[in-house]
Amino acid sequence: MSVTVRVPAKVNVQLAVGGARPDGYHDLANVFLAVGLYDEVTVERADSLTVTCDGPDAGQVPLDRTNLAARAAELLAARHGIAPDVHIHIAKDIPVAGGMAGGSADGAGALLACDALWGLGSSRAELLDICAELGSDVPFSLVGGAALGTGRGEHLTELAVGGTFHWVFAMADGGLSTPVVFGEFDRLNEGTAVPAPVASPGLLEALRTGDTAALAGALVNDLQPAALSLRPSLGATLDAGTGAGALAALVSGSGPTTAFLTKDEESARGVAAALLASGTCRAARVAQGPAAGARVVSRG
Repeated sequence: MSVTVRVPAKVNVQLAVGGARPDGYHDLANVFLAVGLYDEVTVERADSLTVTCDGPDAGQVPLDRTNLAARAAELLAARHGIAPDVHIHIAKDIPVAGGMAGGSADGAGALLACDALWGLGSSRAELLDICAELGSDVPFSLVGGAALGTGRGEHLTELAVGGTFHWVFAMADGGLSTPVVFGEFDRLNEGTAVPAPVASPGLLEALRTGDTAALAGALVNDLQPAALSLRPSLGATLDAGTGAGALAALVSGSGPTTAFLTKDEESARGVAAALLASGTCRAARVAQGPAAGARVVSRG
């Protein structure tokens, strides 16, 4: 028997970052929106825990037990006193190390798939608890839709969304390490008082009402200056997208993927074509949000 789970990418429509905590993490007000770029994670019984991957950038995905999908299988199995003997295959379509939670998506997908394969019937609360142990973005990959993440991002409050938002995502060459970007954030803010992160009421209202123009005016990412400091070329990509008619642009999460909000699907296609023609990115993808969280899509 095998189980396949589909899991979406995310964009942070607001990423407010507080100062470094004693444990090295940062408090966040992180407004997630799931978007329709997906990885599919398939698990089947095996003699031992193994991971394979195909798709764009698959060569950058670790296939050992540092992969969040493998760690998810191990954590779930340990809670139930069973061996994590599964083969995990990841069909990769979310950019790797691109600030869109591709690794987190794979962790959430493997967790849900293994729970179904093993017939454990874990509660949503138990799955979310394991997700939080795996990483800050993993709980949202399970939930999808839109949500406000607080703490280090793992405590979720689901948000209402009143419409569909159209996006273009421009992929850069290479990745950016999230810990390195946070380290650069700390360096850039050294000696200054970093305010406590708070979700923007205007942004939450724009999501609730489906107001694209209002959302465009409220997008913000406190990590963007750090990402641009480490990868100045992203500035040219942001300029190319807004010059092509995007309503707003920002670095997605810790980058280096850049995100462009457009008024409709036709505009999104035009911005994607212009970004490719500009030579400032290696690929451009059109997607809509919100998208559903991790879902079982087949049992074989």
